[in-house]
Amino acid sequence: MRTILITGASSGYGLETARHFLAKGWQVIATMRKPGNDALPAASNLRILPLDVTNARSIASLIEAAGPIDVLVNNAGIGVVGAFEATPMEHIRKVFETNTFGTMAMTQAVIPQMRARHSGIIVNVTSSVTLAAMPLAAAYTASKEAIEGFTGSIAHELAHFGIAAKLVEPGYAPTTRFAANTSLRVEDLIPEAYAEFARPIFAAFANPALTTREADVADAVWRAVHDDTGTLRFPAGADAAALAAAA
Repeated sequence: MRTILITGASSGYGLETARHFLAKGWQVIATMRKPGNDALPAASNLRILPLDVTNARSIASLIEAAGPIDVLVNNAGIGVVGAFEATPMEHIRKVFETNTFGTMAMTQAVIPQMRARHSGIIVNVTSSVTLAAMPLAAAYTASKEAIEGFTGSIAHELAHFGIAAKLVEPGYAPTTRFAANTSLRVEDLIPEAYAEFARPIFAAFANPALTTREADVADAVWRAVHDDTGTLRFPAGADAAALAAAA
């Protein structure tokens, strides 16, 4: 039974991905800041472990408790929506600590065991904003663009050791709590000077032509894990697929 470790599995894409792999008979290690989530079914092939991807001790404790990991899915992430001008640098740094440095730290933590076994897969979940930049999300976009470049680079250097690195690029999912892990309110990040510009953008968010379902992301992770063609990027959702085709 192969083992997959998923970060940020308390809700959204991570939760749905955990459910998907559980149903397929995988050993699933679902990680989250505060375990106790009853959204995952009780199963003999499920372990729920605490993890803060921004804390080195938390990562080290997790790796020790988890044992051998065949697949790592770096899904944990936070977002900030608003005018860049009005976004405090402390919150921009928080976004990078989770989305960028947290992903890098988890990747670095699993490489030694995968390299020793000469096998393993690392799937980094980014966003369709890397396919087409979205206004009012500059910090978030930058944090995800960094992971795109990072993943492309390690895909080359880790292939030598039998380790694959993949990208899953979800589109816009109205059901996800995009900025739930920050203390910022969107309305505080839209100064009056930006109000007219922001109004139609938020209207489009509220009534998008195409969206991504959480199941689309779980399916894209599944395809990435089982891909043997060397494909790096896996857009997830109808809107992400359309942006990828246009790009």
